[in-house]
Amino acid sequence: MTPADLMKAAVPVFPPSESNLVRDGYLRGERSPGELRCAPSRFFMLFDINNDGLISFKEYIFFVTLLSIPESSFSVAFKMFDINNDGEIDREEFKEVMALMRAHNRQGAAHRDGLRLGLKVDGPVENGGLVESFFGKDGKARLQHDRFVQFLRDLHDEMILLEFAHYDYKKRGTISAKDFALSMVASADMNHLNKLLDRVTELHNQLHLSDIRITFEEFKNFAELRRKLQPFSLALFSYGKVNGLLTKEDFQRAASQVCGVSLTDNVVDIVFHVFDTNRDGSLSSNEFIRVLEKREKDIAHPVEAGIFGWLSCCQNCMHTSSISQFLSS
Repeated sequence: MTPADLMKAAVPVFPPSESNLVRDGYLRGERSPGELRCAPSRFFMLFDINNDGLISFKEYIFFVTLLSIPESSFSVAFKMFDINNDGEIDREEFKEVMALMRAHNRQGAAHRDGLRLGLKVDGPVENGGLVESFFGKDGKARLQHDRFVQFLRDLHDEMILLEFAHYDYKKRGTISAKDFALSMVASADMNHLNKLLDRVTELHNQLHLSDIRITFEEFKNFAELRRKLQPFSLALFSYGKVNGLLTKEDFQRAASQVCGVSLTDNVVDIVFHVFDTNRDGSLSSNEFIRVLEKREKDIAHPVEAGIFGWLSCCQNCMHTSSISQFLSS
């Protein structure tokens, strides 16, 4: 697996609408991890420890664990292992924290002993090369809580930036309303996807929506709301149950007051266009939350579970190499 494969596995996307790639070799509604189009990420290169252009299965599992860690959960575990309460842990303590995090992760837990379907990982996942960047080659350095939390935040921010760059096909610094809508439904269940894609297509017929451009700041704020989906969904369902309807103003107020996230009118207008199923001005909360929940789960468990996902990406990598060699011969 290459760093580019890791990026493709982690960021669910459709072809950007401004690329004029109607099908890009796939059926409508079909998603492939090979669709991501953006410049190579230096951040993802960190997982290629020995600079051979490849990422090991061990590093892949470590990456999957990182994606699945809620910041609050890591902080609690960190404090439990920070015996002297100095805000630092050593390498062995970090391995204990990560093992605990992986035990609560469906995909990571399947590999806690280094075995899956006959594949053996050479040593514990926490002995991967990326850990050396935290503790040094001799393993004697100590890791500060704030440094690792910032690393997790940077990882998620990098994924948001990559996704936005993918849809910003013409490098205008903004993306179309359609592309923003596509990013919302990219991980939707196949049983509901065609219906959602029809609503995305209908954006072209809405004059007040078709010309909207979404900035990176707006895109990032909505991504932050996804990460705070649990309290946000509780607010939506509670308010909707009491009042019956959930208006755009209610939606913005919940995002701001419950999650501390500011959403612009443009973002909310597009959300309601896609998820106001009967066009009564009220959000279909169940459908909206279901799609966003699936997206967060897919990002925490890239492409396919465990070895199948890793082997799939490796196969794609080898296939691409074979094609390149054929074309250059």
